[in-house]
Amino acid sequence: MFYRFFISAALVMFAYADLPQLAPHRLVEPASPYSFPSSESIRLFPVFVTADPQTQASAAPAPKNGPLQETSKLDLIRFVSGEYAKARKPVPGGKEGFIFYIDKPVDESMLERAVVNHGAAVNTGDSVQVTKLDFHDRTIIVDLNGGGRPKKHWRDRVSIGMGGVPYPVDQPTTSTTQDQGPPGLQPGSGGTLILQFPKTIPDMTPEQLKQFLSPFLDFSKEHSASVHWIDTLPPEKKKAITERHAILGMDKDEVVAAMGKPDRKIRERDASGYDTEDWIYGHPPDKTIFVKFTGERVTSIKQYPQ
Repeated sequence: MFYRFFISAALVMFAYADLPQLAPHRLVEPASPYSFPSSESIRLFPVFVTADPQTQASAAPAPKNGPLQETSKLDLIRFVSGEYAKARKPVPGGKEGFIFYIDKPVDESMLERAVVNHGAAVNTGDSVQVTKLDFHDRTIIVDLNGGGRPKKHWRDRVSIGMGGVPYPVDQPTTSTTQDQGPPGLQPGSGGTLILQFPKTIPDMTPEQLKQFLSPFLDFSKEHSASVHWIDTLPPEKKKAITERHAILGMDKDEVVAAMGKPDRKIRERDASGYDTEDWIYGHPPDKTIFVKFTGERVTSIKQYPQ
């Protein structure tokens, strides 16, 4: 009897082993339409795909085109004229200046001949200052350390003859003048670079103009014209220079640091007999700022239109 029970129990165990679907721990659930391979993990957050750099560059807006705008020209005068740089190449002297084409490498052999013929007004490694910018249809003329072109006022060339004896014209009480460069530098003793564009001068920022000048000038090696002494100024003047505007009581160096060199100057004598000087930024009818000096200090600031 015992053996019969043992044999029956063994047969039941073998039959159970052959039917895995009946075992509770091996039940097979219906397949889900949202199944995931066992080797993959499920992300809890969306995946952000970074575009290829070349794709991003092609999708980025192109820089603005068109000719140089008056407002951009004013910014170039304010923030490039007066700046210091280190010379990467020699700059020849002479009133002709050195022409280089912004879409071509500098012609080194032509530059060498110009330096031999006219001498080097600036040598490689010298500290130089941009002292004047002139704009023409396809060229920007950049004077360094006073430029290589002698400056003459129209009064130097005009005389009135009476009875065959010429005599110079008296200087009027009102005149328009331009900066001749930093103190101690004689006009015509520096060098002149002429940037030649293939077409009209394009619209640009001060940093882009510095980049065009980079074959000759390295602006990163020199501080801005105002950096070396701005920290010594009173807080209100330091704030005004940082925000790029003039305030009453500034001297001329502080105004240059804040707003750059003016487009033009007008000197007069007021009703009380004091010499005054108006620095004019801009061109009417565009935004124009008049900064008036009485003596060496700003006494009036006016903007048109308001």
